[in-house]
Amino acid sequence: MNIKHLSRGELVDYVTAQLDHFFPDRKDSPRAVVEKTVDEALARLGRCIDGVRMWRPGEFDHLHSSQYTIFLYYLANTAWRTLQAERVCTKLFYLNKALNGFECFYDTELPEVFFIGHTVGIVLARTTYSNYFALYQNSTVGKSHGEAPILGEGVVMYPNTAILGKCQIAPRTYVAQGASIVNKDTPGNCIVFESGRKLAFRAPDRDILADIFRI
Repeated sequence: MNIKHLSRGELVDYVTAQLDHFFPDRKDSPRAVVEKTVDEALARLGRCIDGVRMWRPGEFDHLHSSQYTIFLYYLANTAWRTLQAERVCTKLFYLNKALNGFECFYDTELPEVFFIGHTVGIVLARTTYSNYFALYQNSTVGKSHGEAPILGEGVVMYPNTAILGKCQIAPRTYVAQGASIVNKDTPGNCIVFESGRKLAFRAPDRDILADIFRI
């Protein structure tokens, strides 16, 4: 994959400099962890970028905030999977939160292909996510009384939406702006919106998922 503007080594320097700036304790050898995990993180990022319709295949721009958000998540998650480097993973998590307003802990398993429209205010709990997941600003996936939702393939969360608690979110569920799903299931292939105090469902009039992803 082509990294615009930076070499691989410069990308390692860039991330390390950010970690050292935000967390100036000079401990935990962040450079060594980044150096060991950056290639796998970039490979995972490449598969994700290639699946998103509006992004140029095979090209990563560290100054594209959504792409950089996803890269930092994959880097933290890869470092956790392979090295269990807890303190550096925690710093990467906090870095992503500070820079991008993206709260997703490093041991949460996000899918191979997903899309973030705008990163600010996104909170993702540790639960089951599936491919072709798209989300926009102020989206929340969370637990309620210890129960977490399960998201099927092709779930889209538009701005200011929430999926909370014991929910089975069926494939191709599109949560309309401002809607909250709490302890409810969805039938799939539907747009979910709020009508009064109740959720309502209607069939989409086009293939929404194909607008976002190369599927």
